[in-house]
Amino acid sequence: MAFFQEFKEFALKGNALDMAVGIIIGAGFNKIVSSLVNDLVMPPLGMLLGGVDFKNLQFVLKEASRDAAGAEIPAVSIRYGLFVNNVVDFLIVALTIFVVIRAMNRILRLRPDKAPA
Repeated sequence: MAFFQEFKEFALKGNALDMAVGIIIGAGFNKIVSSLVNDLVMPPLGMLLGGVDFKNLQFVLKEASRDAAGAEIPAVSIRYGLFVNNVVDFLIVALTIFVVIRAMNRILRLRPDKAPA
């Protein structure tokens, strides 16, 4: 029974609950950032680069073909356009986290210390 008691204490601690909330909010934030990158940032960037759709940029190593039975063998390709999207996605997340942490650090520095009891 000590195991379950210890687990209960761990799960109900503020840090564990804060972490769970952070993970859930982070998952939602991921969708927002992905939409920002895919729907707002990359289309104008692609237009500036001559109407390029980054999702379709790839190096085809082997074209699609059919085997003897007629089943399609998919092409083998390196999809670097998706990689570019993910890099931009990461940079936006990293920049956002940096700005939030920087603001929190400034707020904590400005907050007066608690008076001794």
